[in-house]
Amino acid sequence: MQADSFFIGGEWVAPFGRERVELHNPADGALVGTAALGDARDADRAVQAAAAAFPAWSASSVAQRLELLARMRAGFAAIADDLAAHLVREIGLTSALARGQSMLCLAHFDENMAILRDYTFTTRPDPMVEIIREPVGVVAALTSWNAPVSQILCKAVPAIAAGCTVVVKPSERAPLCGALLAEAMERAGIPPGVFNLLNGGADCGRALAEHPMVDMISFTGSVAGGAAVAASAAPTIKRVHQELGGKSANILLDDADFPGAVRAAVHACMMNAGQVCAAPTRLLVPQARFAEVAELAVAAAQAMVVGAPDDPATQMGPLANRMQFDRARAMIRAAIADGIPLLTGGPDVPPGLEAGLFLRPTIFGPVPPDARIAQEEVFGPVLAIIPYTDEAEAVRIANGTPFGLAAYVESADPARARAIARQLRAGYVRVNSPGWTMAAPFGGYRQSGNGRQYGVWGLEEFMEIKAIVADPGGEHQ
Repeated sequence: MQADSFFIGGEWVAPFGRERVELHNPADGALVGTAALGDARDADRAVQAAAAAFPAWSASSVAQRLELLARMRAGFAAIADDLAAHLVREIGLTSALARGQSMLCLAHFDENMAILRDYTFTTRPDPMVEIIREPVGVVAALTSWNAPVSQILCKAVPAIAAGCTVVVKPSERAPLCGALLAEAMERAGIPPGVFNLLNGGADCGRALAEHPMVDMISFTGSVAGGAAVAASAAPTIKRVHQELGGKSANILLDDADFPGAVRAAVHACMMNAGQVCAAPTRLLVPQARFAEVAELAVAAAQAMVVGAPDDPATQMGPLANRMQFDRARAMIRAAIADGIPLLTGGPDVPPGLEAGLFLRPTIFGPVPPDARIAQEEVFGPVLAIIPYTDEAEAVRIANGTPFGLAAYVESADPARARAIARQLRAGYVRVNSPGWTMAAPFGGYRQSGNGRQYGVWGLEEFMEIKAIVADPGGEHQ
């Protein structure tokens, strides 16, 4: 596949930038496609198109927005299977995970349409005060490579529902799925300039963050990337929404179902080869149960099927790109060099999979809470088992990193688990492995970012609040 043009102002245009990037299947190294990378001129052209479209789209009715979202959903649904297959090739998602991503994307449309139907944009908390929620303006969405389609839609759909216009720049490490998505949006008849997509690297992202006509940046990626975007955006005082990294704690209380909870913990940590921002990568367990947990965790990890992502039997595929593969291996080696006990896995590629970017599910333990492997995000298939002596220490350890994206608690007593959950400095806490819902806000504390995605909170991220204060009795006498 070739992504040699950008979707800007309702048209496919040739980029000003001359740089090209090759994309390779992480499972076998085969060439998947190429993509053009834009520069500051391309960023400006996309922003100008979005700004030109904003006055009309921001004045659109709820009915008009709902009608467009329905067409966009239908356009996505028509290519969902193709996109899922491409996710397998471009970033190494297993077939099951790729199908799950497609379902998640459809849920973005359904949730936002449901919210929009009943949303109250104007309220009167006082006879003198009218509060109006208005679209923030032109939104630049900079998205990650580990969930390239879902991350575009969880920003673009609520932004468009709010009345904003959008410029999307996918990660240059996974740009091809975005081009397929833009083609679907074109076929859905999206008004020119309401949705724009271009590819580019850090320079292009910086140009969007600095652009005076961009009113808001919505960024998903690393802490370093989020800091760079915020610094670039600071001189123009625009809103910056960040969903960054995590080092999520999974606390098993002493009354948990250990066989089931440990197995689930290992599988959750290794999902998408550990390349999930909210992955529970720290397993906190009672000191007296460490040996039992270690045995259960190792058995679960060693039973996982690592292999080709398009094989239905595969439970864990490759890492998505060479950069992340090298980083994960380096951190595993550093932990071993630091004397952290390696229980299973390691930095070596599994036998027979040398052509791809594969690692084995890797578990360390017992891990000191202040060890690097317990403090820094690996973004790979690595679990740190950390013993604790009592609940107070478990909470201190869980809160003892710079991150605060997600946390997990397992207990036979839901009230006890909720009491622990209230003490955790994380924006999203799951108790006893519930099902997924789009109604809950998702976002982090501290270095995990600011702002929220999903539900009504995700819609309101893209709105400004205007207060109109007037004498209800008429003109001033």
